[in-house]
Amino acid sequence: MIIIISVILYFVALTAISRWSTKRASNAAFFRGERRSPWWMVAFGMVGASISGVTFVSVPGMVLSSGMTYLQLCMGFIFGYVAVAFVLLPVYYKLNLTTIYSYLGQRLGRKSYLTGAWFFLLSKMAGAALKFYVVCMIMQRFVFDAMGVPFWLTAALLVALIWLYTRRGGIRTLVFTDVFQTTCLFLALLLIINKVMGQMDMSMAEAIHNIAADERSRVFVMDDWSSPQNIWKQLLSGMFIVIVMTGLDQDMMQKNLTCRTLRDAQKDMCTYGVAFLPANLLFLALGVMLAQLFEASGVTIPAKGDEMLPLFVSQTGGVVAVLFVIGIMAASFSSADSALTSLTTSYCVDIRDRQDDERLRHRVHIIMCLVFVTFILLFDAVNSKSLIDAIYTIVSYTYGPLLGLFAFGLFTKRAVRDAFVPYVCVAAPLLCYALDGAANHLWGYRFGYELLLVNGLLTFAGLFALRRKTVSLP
Repeated sequence: MIIIISVILYFVALTAISRWSTKRASNAAFFRGERRSPWWMVAFGMVGASISGVTFVSVPGMVLSSGMTYLQLCMGFIFGYVAVAFVLLPVYYKLNLTTIYSYLGQRLGRKSYLTGAWFFLLSKMAGAALKFYVVCMIMQRFVFDAMGVPFWLTAALLVALIWLYTRRGGIRTLVFTDVFQTTCLFLALLLIINKVMGQMDMSMAEAIHNIAADERSRVFVMDDWSSPQNIWKQLLSGMFIVIVMTGLDQDMMQKNLTCRTLRDAQKDMCTYGVAFLPANLLFLALGVMLAQLFEASGVTIPAKGDEMLPLFVSQTGGVVAVLFVIGIMAASFSSADSALTSLTTSYCVDIRDRQDDERLRHRVHIIMCLVFVTFILLFDAVNSKSLIDAIYTIVSYTYGPLLGLFAFGLFTKRAVRDAFVPYVCVAAPLLCYALDGAANHLWGYRFGYELLLVNGLLTFAGLFALRRKTVSLP
């Protein structure tokens, strides 16, 4: 009952923030927030938006299979955020864009524009639904199973709650709700860490010493070039993951484009880019401490890392269960609400070219919510692998063409045979899939997150082969 009361109070707070933030808001505020957001507020909220419910569950469990090597990827993220801040943001602000894919229309042509938008819609819907699937599972396990509520109704109810507080204000509301949700997320995380330290009867200094001495705290892999955790693969992959998942993603860029000036947006991007590293260090430290606690207590460590934190919560209950649910909700809702807003924005502006049609926007927002629920139920039926790896696999295949399209537009001056662009963008992921299978069969090599870069290079090569001699610049 205490969990249900906490959830109700949480949504009352979100609804109150939504109503306050949408006073006198225009239809344009849904898409661009009227370009009045303070950069520091966007930066703080973006940390929470970047840390989904998948991070809350999967990252602590990563220490069981790969130690703290995920931090290598996070270090690569920093270089990616710098590239986005000083390469992509200046272009977006110069062209005064509402959606970033309209750049492709100005630079390459209508087919390229629509191809980029559709790849985003597919990628974001799948990735965001997979992330939100986590909070649905947690709520089902800790709340709704005892009430006899089926999973499909749980998913529909939670998505409906997101629709309620985003339907009016859109991105303007999310700038404010993200600050609240990020605060809740880190408070929950720190209090859970403190609870684990209490059960192990350790001070802060002792906890840090034990984590550093544990073999699961290994960060760098420099001795195995075939390993997906090799440092150079991780750094390079991390940089390009951020470039595509942030710089080429309407969801992440839409909030940054609400800042007053380019300089504010760059400060916002660099600030939360650096903050992402210590944030994930906290999650990994929690994972090491949980493993140590289980070993000391004689509890069998789960075979799947994703189950380690939920196991601790189920065994402890009480305040820890409430903190866990609130933390999961804050992480998941701050990413899911912005995803649904950006999907609505992209469809209305990019596909339908009707950003001033408020009735269309309301209808599309509802439809996106329904499709979102459908994707969640599909993942519930077929998902069987580590959630965070599943997300990055989706990214590698579907964001690669976006990387190739923007790279060709930014780093060449040539036009392209626009009618053939959709075929290139579909062929590149298929070739990547075949290449991954062939490399594993012939040499025992499996591509990691670097598959994203290969995908982008194949797309770029295809566009280069279709180039025209004429110069085409926006």
